[in-house]
Amino acid sequence: MRLIVALLLSATLATTGRAAAEFRLEEVPLVTAVPIDQLKPGVIAFSDHRKDELVDSTTGLIKFADWERERPQQKQLLSLYPSYEEPMVKKTSGGVTSTRKERLHMYVVEARFLVNKANIDLARYATLPFIEKLDPAITSKTITAADAMPLKETQFAYNRIPDRPWCEDKPNNVCLTSRYKFEGKLPIGITLLNQLRESSKKIATYIDFQSELRVLAPDQIDEAKLKQLTAIDTPITGVLEQNIFWVNQIMQFGKFVAIAQKHPTDAGETVVTVLAALAVDSDLFEKKKEYEHVPVLRNLVPAQVLAGNSSFNTGNSISSGLPNYARNRIKSIAEVLENDKEKAAGN
Repeated sequence: MRLIVALLLSATLATTGRAAAEFRLEEVPLVTAVPIDQLKPGVIAFSDHRKDELVDSTTGLIKFADWERERPQQKQLLSLYPSYEEPMVKKTSGGVTSTRKERLHMYVVEARFLVNKANIDLARYATLPFIEKLDPAITSKTITAADAMPLKETQFAYNRIPDRPWCEDKPNNVCLTSRYKFEGKLPIGITLLNQLRESSKKIATYIDFQSELRVLAPDQIDEAKLKQLTAIDTPITGVLEQNIFWVNQIMQFGKFVAIAQKHPTDAGETVVTVLAALAVDSDLFEKKKEYEHVPVLRNLVPAQVLAGNSSFNTGNSISSGLPNYARNRIKSIAEVLENDKEKAAGN
């Protein structure tokens, strides 16, 4: 009987394919310093540089000016466009409106993993269903260029791209509007804070953002620069990027880039390097006193919440803090790429 059951199980696995692969993260000081032959299947080498000298140890973020000065190649790739600078914005205080530079802090992530496939057709993932798989807590729908806030509203013009419009009607290019509703105790804390604070501008209990998801055409890929960033001298087989060009609060922009390259020694494997940057308004870190004078809100200090060190943090999405959110997102990307391959092979 045991032999019969074993044979039946073997037949079922042979028909349906292997079980879905799950990935785990291994923290490393520098992803690009990990030799390719030391990468393990199902393991993501990950670093968000929170222990770097340039980074504020409390928040895990780096000042935009320091990032631009010390890591110019990274800044060029992970900004909305290479020459991007901190924007000039209008601020109103005491009834007086002035224009000043919006200072930013950056949360920067690098990760690398193997996909058991000779080539990855990244064009399959420039889609709404792919984004929906990465984080079910975020709802999204497609939009057109007419809906893009930097093109629609002049106060967000600083996030326009100099050489093209967002949301071009081209193959392998999709634009999205997304909403994430804060989870757990965060909405309650925000509601209480809105009742206590003097400012007429209320904090929303959700994050709205717009983004462009696209696969770069071959003539848009600067192989030399990308190879310098990945530290792998093999052909680049594809680049998938998501540019978050408008956010209703907390952030100014965000960018995720996945770079697929041929494995140096194994023709059946692809090396994927993921880089991400989220630009947070520096003003958030000056609001500590506003929160600390109310005992119940002391743990709602923005720096603590963003770093995932607050009792208000919860879940696996944005409410859990940027470090946890970034880890879960990259883990989801790796598992979608790997398991989609397995599903196709099983069919």
